[in-house]
Amino acid sequence: MEQMDEATRRLVDAANANDIDAFLAGFTADGAVDDWGRVFHGSEKIRGWSDREFIGKQVSLKVERVRRSGDETVVTAAVGGNGFNGPSTFTFRTEGDLVSRMTIRA
Repeated sequence: MEQMDEATRRLVDAANANDIDAFLAGFTADGAVDDWGRVFHGSEKIRGWSDREFIGKQVSLKVERVRRSGDETVVTAAVGGNGFNGPSTFTFRTEGDLVSRMTIRA
C-alpha cells in the first residue's frame, strides 16, 4: 500500500482521534469538504458539517487502500462510528503541507 502524504495523514489521524480542532487546522484557509456533492467552504462551514455528520458522530476511518497521483491522495476506508458506516473513498487535494479539498464518495 502506498503511503499517505503528511497533510492527508494529519486529517485522517485527527478524524480518528475525534479532534475537530486538529482536523480544521489541517485545511488551507479556503479549504473545502465535498460530501457527495454538498460542498462546505472554510473552517466554520466545515466545522458545522463535521459536528453534524463526521467527528460529531465519533467517526472512525480504517484505511484499506492509498493511491497517490500528483497533488491528490485517494484513501479507501471502512467508515465506522455513530453516523454513516460502510466503505467510502476520500480524495485529498493538497497545497503544500495542508489539504485544500477533501472529497467523499462511495
